[in-house]
Amino acid sequence: MFCRSATWTGTAVIYLHGAPCSSDAWLAFLERTGGVAPDLPGFGRSSKASHLDYSLSGQAEFLEQLLAELALEEVVLVAHDWGAGAALVFAQRHPARVQRLVLCNAVPLLDGWRWHRLARLLRAPALGELLMGATTRSLLARHLRRGSVRVSAWPDSAVDAVWEQFDHGTQRAILRLLRDGDEQRLATAGASLQTLRMPALVLWGERDPWLSSELADAYGARLAHADVWRISDAGHWPWLDEPGVLDRIAEFVAPP
Repeated sequence: MFCRSATWTGTAVIYLHGAPCSSDAWLAFLERTGGVAPDLPGFGRSSKASHLDYSLSGQAEFLEQLLAELALEEVVLVAHDWGAGAALVFAQRHPARVQRLVLCNAVPLLDGWRWHRLARLLRAPALGELLMGATTRSLLARHLRRGSVRVSAWPDSAVDAVWEQFDHGTQRAILRLLRDGDEQRLATAGASLQTLRMPALVLWGERDPWLSSELADAYGARLAHADVWRISDAGHWPWLDEPGVLDRIAEFVAPP
């Protein structure tokens, strides 16, 4: 397991990335708030062995093991995309351990939505493997940049870092996550969201091409103490398009 950390005071903030990224996504946040940012199994520099559990439940169990290793009982969770799904599974299992929760363009553990076209293609047996195997650096760059508004959100250096880690193991992890995560199974994984009582912040870039901003309102309705911030000029990685996102999250996770 690869894990970054920066000195913190008070409750530790745990940052959970999405696909196809790694803890690299959280460097500016760690500098600002301190905390811990792991590379989730199958991503970045962590193990990508074929026998590992790459479901959302498996990622939540990994988080349980990580916190046990770090001897952390209560935490603040900041999570994006698939990492947000894992954070929500963990929070439903251990609500007393999560003091505060931040979700950024989260995979929907909700009823009444359908996967976008690319995800449906990747979920198909054999076809998903062909599409993954045919991915070039240029195609990956186009995918990342399509998810953002600002041209500067994904400079070549950032694309190169993701591409370097986008090996067979990460491709397999993404396919397993998608195939374990059909719409009904994900909705079932969020069946107890309404029982969560910790303060929550739901951030959503409205120009996300894959996850509609209406999902932000749906999460806001399910979480008892959630503030929703829909960001009109931001995409799937809202902090890359709107610098104020970092400030808002930092203020939320470490209130005065």
